[in-house]
Amino acid sequence: MFTKSLQEAINEQINKELYSAYLYLSMAAYFEGQNFGGFSNWMKIQYQEETGHAMKFFAYLHDRGSTVTLKAIAQPPVKFKAPLEIFKQVLEHEKEVTDSINKLYELALKEKDYPTQSTLQWFINEQVEEEKNATSIIQTLEMAENSPVSIMMVDRQLSARKAG
Repeated sequence: MFTKSLQEAINEQINKELYSAYLYLSMAAYFEGQNFGGFSNWMKIQYQEETGHAMKFFAYLHDRGSTVTLKAIAQPPVKFKAPLEIFKQVLEHEKEVTDSINKLYELALKEKDYPTQSTLQWFINEQVEEEKNATSIIQTLEMAENSPVSIMMVDRQLSARKAG
């Protein structure tokens, strides 16, 4: 078993991952309402990924003989703007998650908890991918910003994303 402070921090991270899932599901609902099925598809898959991240932490706590303590999930926003602005919000959110995971890693270093450091390495690598994906979509949307046809093409492109 590991320290109480690390256990609490990982439980807090579970909450953050579930909030991320909830945020992306809210964005998916918004996109559905705007008839952007591809953007919605991307967000639904992102929702699944974030739920998976929460479950990795959930399993890790149990694997270490610790307790999972679920907390209330904050309500995400329900109103959004244009796709470009939404993906900028996604990138900022992912940067916040990256910062949170980095702080968890720093705590594991401080407490010399090597198994947690090893587990967190996967999340650190995952966050690099998350930020890269959001940045790539932002760059594409910036090129298409004033062209409804181009935005529709990006929407169609994102409809091809499959859960992985």
